[in-house]
Amino acid sequence: MPVHSQTPSPSHPLFPPLPCSSPRENPLISSLANPPVTLFVQTTITTTTTARCVWIRAVPHSLHISPILYHTSTHSLHAIMLSGALSTVALLAAVLPTALAQTSTLCNPLEERGCPNMPALGANLTFNFTERYNDKVWTKPSAGVIEANEKSEGSYFSLRLRGESPTLHSNFYMFFGRLEVVMRAAAGKGIISTAILQSEDLDEIDWEFMGGNSTHAFTNYYGKGNSDMPTPNRGIEPKMDSSPLDGFHNYTIDWTEERIEWILDDKVVRTLKYEEAKGSDGKSYYPQTPMNVRIGLWAAGDVENNKPGVVEWAGGETDFKQAPFSMIVKSVYAADYTNAKEYSWDDMDDTGDHQKVKIIGKDTNQRSQVFVEATKPTGVDRIKAMSTTTKIAIGASVAGVVLIGAALIAFCCVKQRRAGRKEYATFQAQENQEKAEYAMHKQNWQSRASRYARV
Repeated sequence: MPVHSQTPSPSHPLFPPLPCSSPRENPLISSLANPPVTLFVQTTITTTTTARCVWIRAVPHSLHISPILYHTSTHSLHAIMLSGALSTVALLAAVLPTALAQTSTLCNPLEERGCPNMPALGANLTFNFTERYNDKVWTKPSAGVIEANEKSEGSYFSLRLRGESPTLHSNFYMFFGRLEVVMRAAAGKGIISTAILQSEDLDEIDWEFMGGNSTHAFTNYYGKGNSDMPTPNRGIEPKMDSSPLDGFHNYTIDWTEERIEWILDDKVVRTLKYEEAKGSDGKSYYPQTPMNVRIGLWAAGDVENNKPGVVEWAGGETDFKQAPFSMIVKSVYAADYTNAKEYSWDDMDDTGDHQKVKIIGKDTNQRSQVFVEATKPTGVDRIKAMSTTTKIAIGASVAGVVLIGAALIAFCCVKQRRAGRKEYATFQAQENQEKAEYAMHKQNWQSRASRYARV
């Protein structure tokens, strides 16, 4: 993988330094190939609300370059506004290309307090993507089509138009755990398929696949969103025996306090130990805070929304005339190595140390609402999950309905038969009367004929 320049581009004049303090860079609108600066005017907003910053890294998470972050605040801030009406989040969505917003957080606990608790998986579950995903367990944050196909191969994540990035984020989090994704990566120059774990403070563990590379996969990790970590060999490309673009493979991340394993079809292809993620600056960049699952694809080869270095890294310019580009996910297995209901940032400081994560409902029978939703049975499984008493009651009800229906049918048949007999008797009487009248008329005619003959 090419190593690109570490030097950030100069700030755009419409994006002055913002008041929220951070060790990261100030906003760099020049990260966009065609920045839409003409649509915006600069203004200043003053409010008494608590300071709140939103950070979105605007480079693909696999690049070895400094992160470019868009930074806003709602407390005595300079802001970019569209007609003075867009909210901060809406503004960010309008400015940033969808593809560049996959790696993001709306509340970084290292920068602010009061970030919401995270629902824990607290168990291990398998999610079947040959059926439609449960939107109470998974969130679709960006444009693009995700649908289960008729052949039950799995769910197609289809990128059809420029700017789309079909992606799912789990609503549950794991505090150390195992992720297995059975999938087929999307083919197409500049198309990147991803299966990752990521935390709200931007710890991250990646599997990535380039749509133009049929021989290698890509593994990577980040500590606190820092793309400029002073650690060697962060991105490693394991060779594959068969193409990730042509068939299904099991891509696994097994993550503990001591080490991370990347496993390809049950074979460990990379191991990262905790001490190996320590930088020359003495800091640990080992991913160690609660993460959710993020799967999807995006067009890094989109020349209208990405810089030349990004397009080059992705393998070249994407030809959208060749769309749709589809990644297929068959199943996702997730195991949370911590038995809990929720994870809290209340005790977190700027170190991002895992010991500062507060575990709620540990080793109890408490479960998060997301877990409850994820384990609700559906279809045949819903019937299997019913108690014997419930099944007997349902069976008796069905039998009762059948008996009542049979009785109604029998009653109707008898009634119809009686009505038929009555109608037949009436018909016979009428026919007999007509025969008698005919016989009488015939006799009268014969009598008249006899009289005429004698005359």
